[in-house]
Amino acid sequence: MTQTTEAAALRQPPKPTRGRVHRAWFVAAVTFVTIIGAAAFRSVPGLLIDPLHDEFDWSRGTIGAAVSVNLALYGLTAPFAAALMDRFGIRRVVAVALTVIAAGSWLTVWMTAAWQLMLCWGLLVGLGSGSMALAFAATVTNRWFTERRGLVSGILTAASASGQLIFLPLLSWIIDRYDWRPAAVTVALAALAVVPFVWLLLHDHPADVGQKPYGATEFVPKPPPVPGAARRAVTVLLSAVRTGPFWLLAGTFAICGASTNGLIQTHFIPAAHDEHMPVQAAASLLAVIGVFDVVGTIASGWFTDRFESRRLLAVYYALRGVSLMFLPLLLGPAVHPPMIFFIVFYGLDWVATVPPTLALCREHYGEDSAIVFGWVLASHQVGAAVVAFLGGVARDTFGSYDVVWYASGALCAAAALMALVIRRRAGGEPAAA
Repeated sequence: MTQTTEAAALRQPPKPTRGRVHRAWFVAAVTFVTIIGAAAFRSVPGLLIDPLHDEFDWSRGTIGAAVSVNLALYGLTAPFAAALMDRFGIRRVVAVALTVIAAGSWLTVWMTAAWQLMLCWGLLVGLGSGSMALAFAATVTNRWFTERRGLVSGILTAASASGQLIFLPLLSWIIDRYDWRPAAVTVALAALAVVPFVWLLLHDHPADVGQKPYGATEFVPKPPPVPGAARRAVTVLLSAVRTGPFWLLAGTFAICGASTNGLIQTHFIPAAHDEHMPVQAAASLLAVIGVFDVVGTIASGWFTDRFESRRLLAVYYALRGVSLMFLPLLLGPAVHPPMIFFIVFYGLDWVATVPPTLALCREHYGEDSAIVFGWVLASHQVGAAVVAFLGGVARDTFGSYDVVWYASGALCAAAALMALVIRRRAGGEPAAA
């Protein structure tokens, strides 16, 4: 057999075996478990504000600043991580990211100054978590699936909420019974525990196992590594910023981050504690948001496969804004039915915005959509970082969070209008560079 014939044979997939589940679903399952394991660090910031304030006498603004660094780096690292996955493979990038997260969380145990919180939790955990951002889910979805992309992106997005559901009650119990330090160690161990699964089971591309992407009609050869990951990420950004949809998607997603990660995830527990609600009760409510987030995000992925994405976004942001306007009236020492209704309602809408936003990125930017989505996610985290910091400052200044709830509700109304302005691309073809 000649070398040409051998190379041609290697490019051909093996004949599929009837009745077997497509390998893409196993890769999606490993990705889901990986994001769950990494979600431990997402559960901690809101739980740490009061313990760190009490032990070190740091202001909530100072602690919020460290959280904002973490959130900003989470977003700003994402587009470079997507490009690094193209260069070095998903498995290597994710394994290194999990290790960095574990190191950053572990080192916080010995911190004694605020700058150390900035370094460990802000810089190290921020950089590691950015490589585990939703760009990871977008890359897996784009490589392994041609059909059911909306559903899969919804399921993988929901993984973070599932991790929150698992870890929030556990970490709040650990902090209440012991201290915040064992909770930080738990986060480190959870991140490390996932590394073997990633290294052994997470394949980079369907061609690695001789299969077509799920739903594809033709075999797709694995593309060669793409050099210059940082340069490519910047080049894609420079191309995207010349288009209107990018700014509208980035603007709406910044408000999404401000009203979820920056606001509720960071400040809901201390705000509820201000109203004399026990910390474990508030943490349990936040975990319940994670339960309904799973339902809402998977449903949003299903809707995204069937309805116009920009209209879905407008509905999601409008409903979120209305719910935030009522929150100051619902906070109190006890958990009552109206508060439960808010938690369920807000949970269904938590990251339901991700599948339609990702679909719009694919529609307008084609093969570069994962990197473009990484930059859109960067705006999400910048918005989260701003509110994580300003929320703490507002609490120090006004003695309550009321102004933050109302301002965030108004921003969500603006996001709903921005979503409707995004133009539909005829035929769903990717925009030209």
